[in-house]
Amino acid sequence: MTTNPVPRILNTLRSEQATSPALVWYGPDSERVELSGRVLDNWAAKTSNYLAEELDAEPGSTVELDLPAHWKTLVWALGAWQAGCQLALSADSGAPVRATADHPEPRSSGEIVAAVALPALAMSWPGALPAGTSDYAAEVRSFADTWAGPEYGDEPGAALAGGPGAEATPFTALPGLEDREAAGAVTLLAPAEAGLARILGTALAVWSAGGTLVLTGAGVEATERMLAAEKVTARLGA
Repeated sequence: MTTNPVPRILNTLRSEQATSPALVWYGPDSERVELSGRVLDNWAAKTSNYLAEELDAEPGSTVELDLPAHWKTLVWALGAWQAGCQLALSADSGAPVRATADHPEPRSSGEIVAAVALPALAMSWPGALPAGTSDYAAEVRSFADTWAGPEYGDEPGAALAGGPGAEATPFTALPGLEDREAAGAVTLLAPAEAGLARILGTALAVWSAGGTLVLTGAGVEATERMLAAEKVTARLGA
């Protein structure tokens, strides 16, 4: 596996899994979103271009995901990694770029903030935004659905940035990545309660194997009807 496996995974999604489901999201209020491999790749590409062109993110930059476990959070992770950035999952990481669903006010004069409206049909942030904060839902669709930058196969050097007193986490050490890497294609259920870091690693492993990730939001029950409808073959414990 290269240091950054995301370019290879996205190539597989767009070519070998283009029309089959790669990510299925079950959210509150019976929301269900299904993304094929090609659609997931397009969202990741738009987000990569948005990061580079709108938010001035550069290879090696850290992007804080102030977001819950959600399909858009996985899109942001793929987009950031494709653009050569690493992620921070902890609050107040000091990252120069932050994507948030709750706190769109910049925490420092130099912080670049993207406000992310989570509902699938949201075309903009609900309400006014502070000056300088970017509206992801309103702007991302205007960016190209193919990544315009180079392939960062050896960047970022780590998947997750290290916090104070903690080392960075390489892709090979993401929780959950080793569990499914060689298990073959599966349809795996991942509840939000499993934790975002573990979900990210598991998602990369599932997509590496040509499988489907079924992600449920916090508090969303995985019913027997859901498991049968999505043909779930494995479950990630919370």
